[in-house]
Amino acid sequence: MVNEYLIPARMGLAIAVKQGQTVRIIDVEGEQVADFAVYQRMDHSERLDPSVTMDALHAYVVGQDDVLYSNKYRPMFTITRDLVQCHDLLNSACRAEMYEFLYQKSGHRSCYENLNEAFGQFGVSKPDQHYTLNIFMNTELLPDGQMLVKRPKSKPGDFIDLRAEMDVIVGISACPCEESIVNGYVCTPLRVQVH
Repeated sequence: MVNEYLIPARMGLAIAVKQGQTVRIIDVEGEQVADFAVYQRMDHSERLDPSVTMDALHAYVVGQDDVLYSNKYRPMFTITRDLVQCHDLLNSACRAEMYEFLYQKSGHRSCYENLNEAFGQFGVSKPDQHYTLNIFMNTELLPDGQMLVKRPKSKPGDFIDLRAEMDVIVGISACPCEESIVNGYVCTPLRVQVH
Protein backbone atom coordinates (compact mmCIF):
# COMPACT_ATOMS: atom_id res chain seq x y z
CA MET A 1 0.00 0.00 0.00
CA VAL A 2 1.30 3.45 -0.93
CA ASN A 3 0.27 6.60 0.92
CA GLU A 4 0.64 9.70 -1.24
CA TYR A 5 0.74 13.37 -0.30
CA LEU A 6 0.99 16.59 -2.29
CA ILE A 7 2.88 19.48 -0.71
CA PRO A 8 1.70 22.73 -2.31
CA ALA A 9 4.33 25.27 -3.34
CA ARG A 10 5.80 27.12 -0.31
CA MET A 11 4.16 24.78 2.23
CA GLY A 12 5.20 21.87 4.47
CA LEU A 13 4.16 18.39 5.60
CA ALA A 14 5.01 16.06 8.49
CA ILE A 15 4.30 12.32 8.56
CA ALA A 16 5.11 9.37 10.79
CA VAL A 17 7.27 6.76 9.08
CA LYS A 18 8.02 3.28 10.43
CA GLN A 19 11.35 1.50 10.30
CA GLY A 20 11.67 -0.24 6.93
CA GLN A 21 9.26 2.06 5.09
CA THR A 22 10.51 4.07 2.12
CA VAL A 23 9.83 7.76 1.58
CA ARG A 24 9.91 8.88 -2.05
CA ILE A 25 10.17 12.64 -2.65
CA ILE A 26 9.22 13.62 -6.18
CA ASP A 27 10.01 16.95 -7.80
CA VAL A 28 6.76 17.47 -9.71
CA GLU A 29 7.77 20.30 -12.03
CA GLY A 30 11.56 20.29 -11.61
CA GLU A 31 14.07 22.54 -9.84
CA GLN A 32 12.25 22.53 -6.47
CA VAL A 33 14.21 22.08 -3.24
CA ALA A 34 12.75 19.94 -0.44
CA ASP A 35 14.03 20.70 3.06
CA PHE A 36 14.03 17.32 4.83
CA ALA A 37 14.07 17.21 8.65
CA VAL A 38 13.68 14.12 10.82
CA TYR A 39 13.05 13.36 14.51
CA GLN A 40 13.11 10.00 16.24
CA ARG A 41 9.47 9.03 16.85
CA MET A 42 9.59 8.60 20.64
CA ASP A 43 12.59 10.77 21.54
CA HIS A 44 12.58 14.18 19.90
CA SER A 45 16.04 14.94 21.28
CA GLU A 46 17.36 12.70 18.50
CA ARG A 47 17.19 14.29 15.05
CA LEU A 48 18.75 14.14 11.63
CA ASP A 49 22.14 15.84 11.80
CA PRO A 50 23.87 16.94 8.58
CA SER A 51 27.19 17.63 10.34
CA VAL A 52 27.24 14.15 11.91
CA THR A 53 26.33 12.69 8.53
CA MET A 54 29.26 14.49 6.91
CA ASP A 55 31.53 13.34 9.73
CA ALA A 56 30.40 9.70 9.45
CA LEU A 57 30.66 9.66 5.64
CA HIS A 58 33.82 11.81 5.43
CA ALA A 59 32.02 13.72 2.66
CA TYR A 60 29.80 16.77 2.18
CA VAL A 61 27.78 15.21 -0.64
CA VAL A 62 25.33 12.32 -0.38
CA GLY A 63 23.71 10.08 -2.95
CA GLN A 64 22.54 6.55 -3.61
CA ASP A 65 23.48 3.99 -0.91
CA ASP A 66 24.59 6.65 1.58
CA VAL A 67 23.30 6.66 5.16
CA LEU A 68 21.92 9.75 6.92
CA TYR A 69 22.81 9.88 10.62
CA SER A 70 21.25 11.37 13.74
CA ASN A 71 22.94 13.66 16.23
CA LYS A 72 23.56 10.47 18.25
CA TYR A 73 25.47 8.85 15.35
CA ARG A 74 22.73 6.35 14.61
CA PRO A 75 21.45 5.60 11.09
CA MET A 76 18.11 7.29 10.41
CA PHE A 77 17.72 6.79 6.65
CA THR A 78 19.48 5.09 3.77
CA ILE A 79 19.22 6.56 0.29
CA THR A 80 18.17 3.56 -1.80
CA ARG A 81 17.51 5.28 -5.13
CA ASP A 82 18.50 8.73 -6.32
CA LEU A 83 17.86 10.04 -9.83
CA VAL A 84 19.49 13.43 -9.20
CA GLN A 85 22.55 12.79 -6.97
CA CYS A 86 22.78 16.48 -6.07
CA HIS A 87 21.70 17.57 -2.59
CA ASP A 88 22.90 20.00 0.09
CA LEU A 89 23.98 19.22 3.67
CA LEU A 90 25.58 22.60 4.34
CA ASN A 91 22.67 25.03 4.72
CA SER A 92 20.13 25.05 7.52
CA ALA A 93 16.45 25.74 6.84
CA CYS A 94 15.67 29.22 5.53
CA ARG A 95 13.90 31.46 8.02
CA ALA A 96 12.14 34.82 8.10
CA GLU A 97 15.27 36.58 9.32
CA MET A 98 17.16 35.36 6.26
CA TYR A 99 14.63 36.97 3.91
CA GLU A 100 14.87 40.22 5.87
CA PHE A 101 18.68 40.13 5.80
CA LEU A 102 19.20 39.09 2.16
CA TYR A 103 16.12 40.45 0.39
CA GLN A 104 14.68 43.15 2.71
CA LYS A 105 11.37 41.25 2.87
CA SER A 106 9.43 40.84 6.11
CA GLY A 107 6.82 38.22 6.90
CA HIS A 108 8.10 35.85 4.19
CA ARG A 109 7.20 32.15 4.46
CA SER A 110 10.18 30.00 5.33
CA CYS A 111 11.18 26.37 5.64
CA TYR A 112 11.72 26.94 9.36
CA GLU A 113 8.09 27.97 9.88
CA ASN A 114 6.76 25.37 7.41
CA LEU A 115 8.49 22.65 9.44
CA ASN A 116 7.36 24.09 12.78
CA GLU A 117 3.74 24.14 11.60
CA ALA A 118 3.95 20.61 10.22
CA PHE A 119 5.72 19.07 13.21
CA GLY A 120 3.30 20.69 15.67
CA GLN A 121 0.73 17.92 15.23
CA PHE A 122 3.32 15.44 16.56
CA GLY A 123 4.25 17.49 19.60
CA VAL A 124 7.74 18.35 18.36
CA SER A 125 8.83 21.50 20.15
CA LYS A 126 9.92 24.46 18.07
CA PRO A 127 13.73 24.24 17.91
CA ASP A 128 16.18 27.12 17.57
CA GLN A 129 16.74 25.94 13.98
CA HIS A 130 15.98 22.98 11.70
CA TYR A 131 19.10 21.31 10.34
CA THR A 132 18.07 19.66 7.11
CA LEU A 133 19.10 17.63 4.14
CA ASN A 134 18.17 20.01 1.33
CA ILE A 135 17.05 17.58 -1.33
CA PHE A 136 17.68 18.69 -4.93
CA MET A 137 19.56 21.81 -3.75
CA ASN A 138 22.68 22.44 -5.84
CA THR A 139 25.46 24.00 -3.74
CA GLU A 140 28.99 24.20 -5.08
CA LEU A 141 32.09 24.84 -2.96
CA LEU A 142 34.62 26.93 -4.87
CA PRO A 143 38.42 26.69 -4.55
CA ASP A 144 38.60 30.19 -3.00
CA GLY A 145 36.37 29.09 -0.11
CA GLN A 146 33.20 30.69 -1.45
CA MET A 147 29.91 28.80 -1.59
CA LEU A 148 27.75 29.13 -4.70
CA VAL A 149 24.09 28.11 -4.92
CA LYS A 150 23.23 27.06 -8.47
CA ARG A 151 20.10 26.05 -10.34
CA PRO A 152 18.84 22.58 -9.19
CA LYS A 153 19.58 19.68 -11.51
CA SER A 154 16.24 17.96 -10.86
CA LYS A 155 13.84 17.59 -13.78
CA PRO A 156 10.05 17.05 -13.65
CA GLY A 157 9.33 13.65 -12.10
CA ASP A 158 12.82 13.11 -10.66
CA PHE A 159 12.84 11.54 -7.21
CA ILE A 160 14.86 10.24 -4.29
CA ASP A 161 13.97 7.16 -2.19
CA LEU A 162 14.94 7.04 1.48
CA ARG A 163 14.45 3.94 3.66
CA ALA A 164 13.81 4.56 7.36
CA GLU A 165 16.24 2.80 9.69
CA MET A 166 14.14 3.62 12.78
CA ASP A 167 10.64 4.88 13.59
CA VAL A 168 10.67 8.59 12.80
CA ILE A 169 8.68 11.73 12.13
CA VAL A 170 9.62 13.27 8.81
CA GLY A 171 9.10 16.93 7.96
CA ILE A 172 9.36 18.19 4.39
CA SER A 173 9.15 21.81 3.26
CA ALA A 174 8.71 22.87 -0.36
CA CYS A 175 11.21 25.70 -0.06
CA PRO A 176 9.45 29.06 -0.52
CA CYS A 177 12.46 31.00 -1.82
CA GLU A 178 11.77 32.47 -5.25
CA GLU A 179 14.17 35.36 -4.80
CA SER A 180 17.21 33.36 -5.93
CA ILE A 181 18.27 30.54 -8.24
CA VAL A 182 17.84 28.00 -5.39
CA ASN A 183 14.43 26.94 -6.81
CA GLY A 184 15.01 28.32 -10.30
CA TYR A 185 13.23 31.54 -9.19
CA VAL A 186 9.86 29.70 -9.13
CA CYS A 187 8.35 27.74 -6.23
CA THR A 188 6.48 24.56 -7.19
CA PRO A 189 4.87 21.58 -5.39
CA LEU A 190 6.37 18.31 -4.24
CA ARG A 191 4.81 14.86 -4.16
CA VAL A 192 5.60 12.41 -1.38
CA GLN A 193 4.93 8.66 -1.34
CA VAL A 194 5.41 6.33 1.62
CA HIS A 195 5.45 2.57 1.11
